[in-house]
This record gives sequence, structure tokens and C-alpha cells, in this order.
Amino acid sequence: MVGLFQEAGPCEVVEVAHGRFGTQLRKWGWDRSSNIIFVDQPNQVGFSFDKLSNGSLNLLDSTIVYPPSGAPADQPDYTRLDGTFSSNNGNSSANTTEIAARTMWHMLQGFLASFPQYNPALTQNNTQNGPVGINLFTESYGGKYGPLFAAHFESQNALRRSGGLPRNRTLEIRLASLGIINGCLDDAIQGRFYPIFANNNTYGISALSLADQSNAAGSYLGENGCQQQIQSCRGAVASLDSNNEGDESSVNQVCKNAQDSCSSAVIAPYMTSGRSIYDITQKMPSPFPASTYLEYLNTAELQRAIGVAVNYTQSNRAVADAFLQTGDPQRGDQISQLGYLLSLGVRVALIYGDRDYICNWLGGEAVSFAVAAQLPAYSPFYTAGYASIVINSTYVGGMVRQYGNLSFSRIYDAGHLVPAYQPETAFTVFSRVILGTDLSFGQPVDLSNYQTNGTANATYTSKAPESAKPTCWIRNIENTCTNEQKDKILKGEGAVVNGILYDEASDWQSPGS
Repeated sequence: MVGLFQEAGPCEVVEVAHGRFGTQLRKWGWDRSSNIIFVDQPNQVGFSFDKLSNGSLNLLDSTIVYPPSGAPADQPDYTRLDGTFSSNNGNSSANTTEIAARTMWHMLQGFLASFPQYNPALTQNNTQNGPVGINLFTESYGGKYGPLFAAHFESQNALRRSGGLPRNRTLEIRLASLGIINGCLDDAIQGRFYPIFANNNTYGISALSLADQSNAAGSYLGENGCQQQIQSCRGAVASLDSNNEGDESSVNQVCKNAQDSCSSAVIAPYMTSGRSIYDITQKMPSPFPASTYLEYLNTAELQRAIGVAVNYTQSNRAVADAFLQTGDPQRGDQISQLGYLLSLGVRVALIYGDRDYICNWLGGEAVSFAVAAQLPAYSPFYTAGYASIVINSTYVGGMVRQYGNLSFSRIYDAGHLVPAYQPETAFTVFSRVILGTDLSFGQPVDLSNYQTNGTANATYTSKAPESAKPTCWIRNIENTCTNEQKDKILKGEGAVVNGILYDEASDWQSPGS
């Protein structure tokens, strides 16, 4: 729902009046170029669920207790909400990306069979189930999901061709393009760029002391450091859990150790800077993009209208912990899978906002070179130059290096959620990717031999904007409220209007005022 309501969906949520929300058309919604479906996955996140369970959600720490209970004596009643949720049992969901990929394949099979009008293979003059050409776009942890999901689709296609799956009861899901927006794909490649980007970004910001930067770099490269532990994890996976079932405890522990090492010693030192991991130019907590949709999705009117059975929560800690316990973030194989997809003629677009720290564009650029190295035919990618991404007659939205079906785009002045920061640029790049044009101008080209011309490096620099004043959303307290605001909530001070904490109720302004 982040992608749907904060970034690229057809509409965005707005306040209509005191206690009322509505939606308005998004000017640069991606539905302008394609039918689009947003999926809550793995099971138990968002509106998805396994077993309906009544409980109480503590807004202060996002924990859910079963059965429902009142708010603790030391916090206001409104910070504890009774509702219906999933079981919160990590054993009832996926715990590795590979398992999540299988679920996604089954979901698409069911969806396209139930709603054939959205099956691009079924045209007016074609009533037979042919290959389904889809464009898969992912973001953030989607750097793990996208490559493995797509590779799983192709393995299922191969089973259909060989008779391993019934062709009359399954659909071939053929990927036309895979777009990854600020994706964290592989810390074996991207990990070393965390301390580099913290102090050597294009906004002139130094987030770490030189000592902390050096220590983080050493923790990545040193003996038994992040890099070596990732290698140990992948060796264990290859020998004992090659199908990534996540059921070998010894493998899980080795990979979890790698994740813990990389997170605590290489990534986490940045947290002391007080800057947002999603936008290095902003101090924490950042109010952008707005969390209005969290209130809207939990209104009784909306839930009745769409027929959902559970209250909406943005994330699920039990599912996240299940993935962390198997060390899924470090199990790898994404780079080789992207090479495999390129060999099949799938367009692969890596798109990175240049203000994001947690999946920064320097690491993304390194990934693009690693992917090109998978195929000798893509060696010209190294010599392709950076060309301007021309959005309209007055604006250049970034730079792109492109050869054949592989592209890497740096998007100017954008944080982790690129479409929220630069909606027209994101829409334009998305449209050009799915149409198979060049990403610089959107012109028809022969991608079998096309490459961009320009500078060897994307060196454009920008001035960091001022940090925005925090907005405290009570359904996102952990990420949007200052410590002072959290104390105010605990003391029962302030007033909450339309899900936002104000000093006084009179501070709220009607949308029409």
C-alpha cells in the first residue's frame, strides 16, 4: 500500500474535513501507462492474513496482543486499538524470498484465471491462454524479491514446457521487464558503499566522523567482517539449503550472523547522525511522504466498501523476524538471476534516487556493473556513457547508462521512494521501460545494439533542502514522532485530529481554509 498510496497509484488520500478522508487523482499515477496491481505480500502484511484473530494494537510500539486488552495504565486509551488482525505467527508465512516467490506465482495464476479481462494474452481475437507479458516493478527489499520472483516464474514456465505442470490449467507468466527502485540486492556488492555514501554523496553532507567511517569500512572488509560472513552464508546455503527452504538451522544461523554483522557494524553507525536512512538531506523523523492513508484504510466505510476482513497495518514484525531468522537478506543469488533474465531478453532497469542512504545509488551503480559482468555480450555496458534523462522541454530528471536491455538510472533529488519525490520523472522512466524505448529521450530504438553516449560518471551535485518540520502520525509513531511528541502522547497532552498530533485542537486547519 506504500506504493499504491504514497507513490504510484491512481489516487492519493487527502483530508476532506474533520474526521473525514477522501481520495483525489494522482497526476502521474502509473495507471496512465498500464493496468497495474499492487500486492500485499508475504502473507500477513497489509490487508493479507492467514487466520482472523481479534487483538489490540499498541500504537506506541506497533505490537499486537491477543486477545484484546485495555491500554496499559501508563498510556492513553486511544493509543491501544482493538481490531481484527492476522495471527502474527511467523510460521504461517514465508520466511525466505524463494518461498515468497512460489506464493506470488500461485497468486498470479489465481488472479489472472479469475479475472481474464486483465490477462494481456487474451485479446479480442485470441481466446487461447498464451504467454502473459507482465512488467514487474519492486522497491527496497524488492531488490531481493524481484530477481528471484522473476526467475521462479521462468522455472515454472520451463516445467510447463516439459510437461511437469499441466499446460491446460496453468498460465505461462512471461516477464517483459523488471524494474527495481532503490533496491537492496546484494550486500556483498553494495555493503562497502554505506560508509562511502554517508560522507561522499552529491549533497555535500558528511554524516559520519572520519573515525566512524573508517571503522564501518573496516567492519565490512576486515577478517570475519560483513563481507566474509556473507561468503560463509552463501557457502552454507549452496551445500545444505540450495532450495532456500529456510529449514536448516545451521544455515539459518550462519546467514543470520552475517546479517547481524553487516547491519550493526557497517550500516548502523549512520544512525548516530540523526539523519533519515531514506533521505540523507533530512533529519529524523521526516514527515515525507504523508501517512494520511493509514487513517483512511482503517475507516469502517472504506473497509466495508472493499470487503476486507482485517484492520490495516503497514508492516508485520512476525514476518520480518521470520526472514531475519533465516538470514534471508544475505542468502544472495540476485545478481546471477538478473544475468539469467537478460539472457532471456527481459529488460532490467535499476532506478535509484540519489538522496537515499539505505539502498544508495553508489551501491546500485556497482550492482549494474556486476550484472553486466554476468554476460560477455553485455561488456559494452561498461563503456556506455551517462546520458540525460530528458523529462520535458525544461527539466532533466537524472542520468542513465543503458546498453541493450540493461539500464541504470540515477534520479536527481529523490529519496528512497522515488515516485513520491519525483512523480513525473518516475512515471516517465516507468513508461519508457515498459515500452522498450531508450530511457534518455523515450525514442524507439533497437535495444539489441543500443547504448547511451555521455560522461563516464554521473557527477551532478545538488544543494540539500532544509529539513522539514516533523508531523506526528499516531498510526506511525515510531517513524514520524519526535521524542518530545512521544512524551506528550504518554502524558495525554495535545490533541489528535485526523490521525495527527497537535499541541492544540485549534492548530488543525480545515482543508478548505
